[in-house]
Amino acid sequence: MRSLIDKIKQGLAILSAAERKVGEYILLHSELIPNMTTKELSTKIGVSEASVIRFCKSIGMGSFKSFKLALVKDLTLTEMNLTDFSILQQKDTPYDSFQKVIQVNKFAIESCIDSMDKKELLKAVDAIKDAKKIVFFGVGGSSTAALDAHYKFTRLGYQAITSLDFHYMLTVIPYLNKNDVFVAISTSGKTRDVLELAHFAQKKGAIVIAITNLDKSPLYRTADIRLCTPNVEQDFRIGSIPSRMTQLTVIDTLYMSIFHHVGENVIKQYQEARSEMENLRR
Repeated sequence: MRSLIDKIKQGLAILSAAERKVGEYILLHSELIPNMTTKELSTKIGVSEASVIRFCKSIGMGSFKSFKLALVKDLTLTEMNLTDFSILQQKDTPYDSFQKVIQVNKFAIESCIDSMDKKELLKAVDAIKDAKKIVFFGVGGSSTAALDAHYKFTRLGYQAITSLDFHYMLTVIPYLNKNDVFVAISTSGKTRDVLELAHFAQKKGAIVIAITNLDKSPLYRTADIRLCTPNVEQDFRIGSIPSRMTQLTVIDTLYMSIFHHVGENVIKQYQEARSEMENLRR
């Protein structure tokens, strides 16, 4: 959020009292606005819907809808500060937090379109498609994506491997070769354990695929194939929220792409697993 928010800040002094209240609320809660109607916003602030419309026109927007579209365009995840410690200064209700989480995750996923290289994605699918073994590894928040990938690709019949134990993973890597893939997952691309295993896997001839931010990080430079995620969080944060969603989006994309390749060969196994689960429910 830059141009539009700056425009509101600069225009507050010349707005009417009611319009100023609208502007001040938007400056404080800009991430909530895209999900609100004029009625919801006016009720929240204590002004009329007409005042909301007049505010939009006063800052050069023809309607509340066009204002929201412009706000969404300018709204950036890093400026939401959802996962940094500044949230302690905000008095959000649980429902406010719910709306913010939705917006943060929505923008994070949509931002993946700009960070993903189509050619790199195709190379990753081709590598995984022909792999004998696929090893996934991430630590901290990135371990969630590794575990999800392990579950999904095991269902596709691949020898998928993951563990939170770095020392265990050290015993796995020596058995990799040129027919195998190591998927390194790290938001920063600087996590030492991930880098060590990625280098080790490369020495054994495995293809290293990195799921990491679109920065020239050590992991980015090391990887054979780079599936880049947008930079949606600060490194020092209270927890992985939007960054985790971007990683899971990449994993889901790989899973669906490979499923299209092997789907017909695993339908029987899917049905057998489903049948057993239904039996357990009886």
